[in-house]
Amino acid sequence: MPASTAGRIIGAVNLGSFRVSALVAQIGEDGEVTVLGAHHRKADGFRRGYVVDMNAASAAVRHVIDKAEQIAERNVRAVWVGCSGAGLRSEIVPADCEIGGRRVEPEDVETLLLLARDQIGRDRGLLLHAQPALYTMDDAQGVLDPVGMHAERLGVHVHAVLADHAPIKNIREVVQNAHYDVAGLVASPIAAAQACLTEEELDLGCALVEFGGEVTTIALFSRGRPVGLQTLPWGSADMTEAIASQFGIRRGQAERLKCVHGSALASLTDQKEMLPIVGLEAEGDAGEEAGQIARVDLIGVIGQELAGFTADIGAALKGLGGNAGAGRQIVLTGGGAELAGIADYMQGALGRPVRLGRPGFVRGMAEAHSGPGFATLAGLALHAANPPLDLRQLRASSDRSGGVGALGKVRRIWQMMKDGF
Repeated sequence: MPASTAGRIIGAVNLGSFRVSALVAQIGEDGEVTVLGAHHRKADGFRRGYVVDMNAASAAVRHVIDKAEQIAERNVRAVWVGCSGAGLRSEIVPADCEIGGRRVEPEDVETLLLLARDQIGRDRGLLLHAQPALYTMDDAQGVLDPVGMHAERLGVHVHAVLADHAPIKNIREVVQNAHYDVAGLVASPIAAAQACLTEEELDLGCALVEFGGEVTTIALFSRGRPVGLQTLPWGSADMTEAIASQFGIRRGQAERLKCVHGSALASLTDQKEMLPIVGLEAEGDAGEEAGQIARVDLIGVIGQELAGFTADIGAALKGLGGNAGAGRQIVLTGGGAELAGIADYMQGALGRPVRLGRPGFVRGMAEAHSGPGFATLAGLALHAANPPLDLRQLRASSDRSGGVGALGKVRRIWQMMKDGF
């Protein structure tokens, strides 16, 4: 790790629809990330991943970063920002070029990647990430590293994550209005994957499902790289709305029932157990019992909502190609993943192994921030410390050191002659 990186202080903020969270961390000599301070609060000013109130959203961002700085006793000027809405989507962009049967050189790969980057349609959205998913060499598919091998034609499939321009501009302004610079924008499932997916899971192929408050994002990984992403406009807050509507209670009461007594799985005792509907402190009737409901009825509403949600997840995985190995294993993150029994429920409904993804590969995360709902926040710190290859950062050095085809050969010979003198 470069000396300039070791000891660097980094900041991150995850903009969810249910809560906004931030952390301040330090990169160690060995590249390990240590969290020095973290904080979270209710997400005011956001709706389904979009900014709906600039002032409220900026105040929420300023509050959580300021609290994280106070706990860490460190200040940051720029933060890495995680987003889950803003029209996130992905495309696979293919590109290929002629090699002519010779050995593939590093500059050939670089030139090919630049060619693929230029083919990504800027009119389709703002490019957030562009990473090579796999290479092809003639009829050989799934080549991880073509350098040093011979081929007639070399190809690449690039996974491009896109977002809508205007919502991303609003997100940037929210952070800037809170008096912080944006170090980078990261799609939340890309960040969460760095915090909770093992190398084996990434290599064998898996799907990461970030079950958020109002948005659920699905990302597919294969051979260590992202190969698909899709966003669903549904989250755990919709479950809360259904509970409130079914029993004629307020959202805060419904949220408490869901979090304290809710479960994705039914039990034999649900029929007999009665749950109190407790008043809210914000409404001035904290602790006062406003009625009772049977737990079996609560579980029934949750089950109805989850049935539709799981069906949408299955359809999205099928559309992304998750039936062909990449999505056989599912890792569930996000605040909605904290519902009791949800991993077992989804495993039974989808017929695939499902586990909860908790923040990993970082030190110092407090117990309050160790659940699936904070995987993206931890992943943002890891992304800042060790960003993956991204075609957006490539420079056209092939113009100087070589390229593909006959012209590239001439350039390489000329470069070798200059190096020799």
